[in-house]
Amino acid sequence: MGEWVVRLIEQSGYLGVAFLMFLETIFPPIPSEVIMPVAGIAAARGNLTLWGVIASGTAGAMLGNTVWYLAARALGLLPFRAFIDRYGTFFVFMGRMLPTVRSLVSVPAGLLKMRFKTFVIASTLGTAGWTTMLAFAGYKLRENFEEIDSWLGPISNAILLTLALGYLWRVVRYKPKH
Repeated sequence: MGEWVVRLIEQSGYLGVAFLMFLETIFPPIPSEVIMPVAGIAAARGNLTLWGVIASGTAGAMLGNTVWYLAARALGLLPFRAFIDRYGTFFVFMGRMLPTVRSLVSVPAGLLKMRFKTFVIASTLGTAGWTTMLAFAGYKLRENFEEIDSWLGPISNAILLTLALGYLWRVVRYKPKH
């Protein structure tokens, strides 16, 4: 599968990067952890620019994010409105940087009718952060592609652990208001 990604990026450039990231967001056949580092390697070789890779990856992912958001928003789910009003921006921003969660975070934001402007800003910042990190890793590591997972895996796990601990802290400290 990685060979197909490499060929598509080599043949289609930025459009290929955007298309792959769109696919990854809509139906994750290929993880962004493969797409963006491969694109970063292409930039390091001089075939593309690093900023062009980041912009096209972010744009493709945001198109997919918006499709999921609008589809979920059409369904709606009002009981959790207070959650989105209070924590939604942080939830969307951080969710974009976490494997698996990244592809699904648009659904609750849409279901809970988060403001579209807020969704786009938080989602774009989180998506840009993730694509930048992956593209930059590919750019810096070039041919040492196998090292990317050993470098980014612990970072992703640390973010997940921090979120889980934050949630547990909140549960332990929760006191219902009477």
